[in-house]
Formats: sequence, structure tokens, C-alpha cells
Amino acid sequence: MKTAGYESADSRRLDDTFTALADPTRRKILSLLADGDRSVSELAKPFAISQPAVSKHLKVLERAGLISRSRDAQRRPARLEVETFLAAGDWFADYRKALEQRFNRLDSLLEKMKSAKPREETADE
Repeated sequence: MKTAGYESADSRRLDDTFTALADPTRRKILSLLADGDRSVSELAKPFAISQPAVSKHLKVLERAGLISRSRDAQRRPARLEVETFLAAGDWFADYRKALEQRFNRLDSLLEKMKSAKPREETADE
């Protein structure tokens, strides 16, 4: 696992990513964008919040690098940015690998302990 350079730009991006993902409304927005680009008005429809509130959520997601926005005439469609999701996935993968190694060592130890345990004699022998 990479622990050096905790205050790196990558670390700050990861902090922003997890902060953005902590909000259920923003997670729902991301799930809507997984189906394709959408405008603020399209994203606001499933929520009981105003378009300006949705715009604030979009700004958080954009600052975290999870989405980008472009101009399309009068619209400013939002789209997912895959690279940021991949970076978060890589961070999880590092921890998953370390945890799997620990579990494998524990399994090996338990197997050694199990095979080293003397067999108990039964009363019939």
C-alpha cells in the first residue's frame, strides 16, 4: 500500500472523492449519470429539491473530478469522469490486496495449528 506523500494531490483528490460520495443525493445523481449525460433539470426531476440545490451538488461532484460539464447550446450536460472512479477503485484494491494477504497468513496459521493438534483418544480404543 502507498502511504508516503499523504498530502499529495492524489490524496487530496481522493479526500474530495470520498467527501462527494458521502452524500446520498450525490450518489443518486451519479447513478443517473451512469445511464448517460443529463442536464440539471433532468437530474432535478427525481428529487424533492430545487434546481439550484442540484447545481450545488453538481459543483461538489465536479470539484471532486467525478463529473464534468460542457456547453451544448443552452444546456450544460453533466457526464461521469471515469478516471476518478478508477483512482478510487485502485485505492480500494491496494487495501483489498493487503487484507487478502493477512487472511491468507491467518488461514495458513490455522491449518498448521489444526494439523499439529494431537488426536484425542476415544474411549473405545
